[in-house]
Amino acid sequence: MTSEIKLHIDSLLKVLPDKPGVYEFFNTEGTIIYVGKAKNLKKRVVSYFVKNHDSVKTKILVRTLVDIKHIVVETETDALLLENNLIKKYQPRYNVLLKDDKTYPWICIKNEPFPRVFSTRNIIKDGSKYY
Repeated sequence: MTSEIKLHIDSLLKVLPDKPGVYEFFNTEGTIIYVGKAKNLKKRVVSYFVKNHDSVKTKILVRTLVDIKHIVVETETDALLLENNLIKKYQPRYNVLLKDDKTYPWICIKNEPFPRVFSTRNIIKDGSKYY
């Protein structure tokens, strides 16, 4: 990481809010390489730069990113939903676990007289709504 990129990243880290949201890491081509969610954006994103990571994947991810963008949302649930939608849309290289749409967690609102609301990974086509 060049000193210019490091200064840019440091300036972005300083303005991150202590709120729930989603963050996106970009490479030099402007492609999203990772999407993550956080209860506290500042703590989560800063952790990538202050820790010594055991995972080779994370070390390479941090080394190749040149820009960070974030989206603040109201709740952790909103962050989870937004993260899943962004991963489906952009298929980032380093989001290995959630690329397969069969493993996404969904919020289901059952099509019943008194609808139940719950999270699931199995979609049943019975007229219920999934978000």
